[in-house]
Amino acid sequence: MQYEAVIGLEVHAQLLTESKIFCSCSTQFGAEPNTQVCPVCLGMPGVLPVLNKRAVEYTIKTGLAMNCRIAPYSRFARKNYFYPDLPKGYQISQYELPLCEDGYLEIIVDGEKRKIRIKRIHLEEDAGKNIHDPSGYSFVDFNRTGVPLMEIVSEPDIRSPKEAALYMKKLRTILRYLGVCDGNLEQGSLRCDANVSVRPVGSTEFGVKTEIKNINSFRFVEKALEYEIKRQIKLLQVGEKIIQETRLWDSQTGTTQSMRSKEEAHDYRYFPEPDLVPVIVSEEWIEKIKKTMPELPDQKFDRFLKEYGLPEYDAQILTEEKALAEWFEKAVVLGGKPKEVSNWIMVELLRLLNEDAKDITECKLTPQELVELLTLIEKGTINRNTAKDVFEEMYKTGKSAETIVKEKGLTQISDSSVIIEAIREIIAKNPKEVERFKAGEEKLIGFFVGQVMKLTKGKANPKLVNELILQELKKGE
Repeated sequence: MQYEAVIGLEVHAQLLTESKIFCSCSTQFGAEPNTQVCPVCLGMPGVLPVLNKRAVEYTIKTGLAMNCRIAPYSRFARKNYFYPDLPKGYQISQYELPLCEDGYLEIIVDGEKRKIRIKRIHLEEDAGKNIHDPSGYSFVDFNRTGVPLMEIVSEPDIRSPKEAALYMKKLRTILRYLGVCDGNLEQGSLRCDANVSVRPVGSTEFGVKTEIKNINSFRFVEKALEYEIKRQIKLLQVGEKIIQETRLWDSQTGTTQSMRSKEEAHDYRYFPEPDLVPVIVSEEWIEKIKKTMPELPDQKFDRFLKEYGLPEYDAQILTEEKALAEWFEKAVVLGGKPKEVSNWIMVELLRLLNEDAKDITECKLTPQELVELLTLIEKGTINRNTAKDVFEEMYKTGKSAETIVKEKGLTQISDSSVIIEAIREIIAKNPKEVERFKAGEEKLIGFFVGQVMKLTKGKANPKLVNELILQELKKGE
């Protein structure tokens, strides 16, 4: 029997507000443990929460970007459970009346668009962080407690681990374009829980699902789901039942491990939060937020195709990160040809950034400097092979192309007499290859060009080298 996966993701995104959701404590990452806390976020008796307006606006902004209906009336609830990192013994969240519902986003899978529906986006406070020391003691850092957290819940529309990773990447791209979340998976500002079940292909019934908690990498999302799908199919094939349970992904072993079964699952006993009034969102407020919306990834992708005539692959890569798209556009505005700029970014710049595990925002090389390099190529000052070496030097040192070319004496040789002298030397050293060429092996032209370029240390004008080699080799025919 053939099976298919049914996957839904619950993505948690920490919002980029300066203060927490219900108090004025800082949300800055990396401070000393328990230094960014107050009686409100520690849940002391007699304190009252005050809702952060910016957190609400960021959530509405996200809902608009993901085609959601924005609720005119929503409210918070208490989600009751006991855990060391939850000082109040409950979490303030949204339950039956979230801020955003019924949205979608589109991903491209193997060249085809897939629409993934979004059930809801709601706002809540984050919990603290448990730290388990090798000594055997456990500690709790409450700095993260009360950081505004947005939960984005998809419908079970995802059908493969690859689609799940693409969906999460697209979600991260949108959040970063909006400026509402930094999307830093390593720091935990973006993480997800994955719900997965399997069913016979063609069936419309859902299978028994398991939940994989707190996955903080695109690769781990894919690997965890791949493992869990295989595990569930194997159980069904031998006639065993799948247990509805919560599991954890173990990246060391590449397996999911049982955390708790359905029977042990929490009854959260939700009820309306008595210390907060309902959130009323007017049409005027929504319209005001719409005016602050940036150009989103899909809009930018379409524009890059039409305005710059780029291939879909180029446009997709360049628009994945807002900062990269802006870098490209600056270079074009400064005079770079769109396709040429795109090629240099995708082939050379992204290679170097990946090798250094850096982001475009950390790059010393500026769009202006790339355009200056392209101008030197166009003028014939240097050839393209030399330009690649110059580009790498520019990237590493921050020096301009002109400075590097002067310092290293890399100016292209376009003097015909100098090139002919080099060609004649190569011809004299390779009489057998000359005879083979004259006998009809014209592909040997590449050999001669390579030898001349080697002799001139890559400085000769390649176009001129090709022309003059043919001229010299065909003499006397």
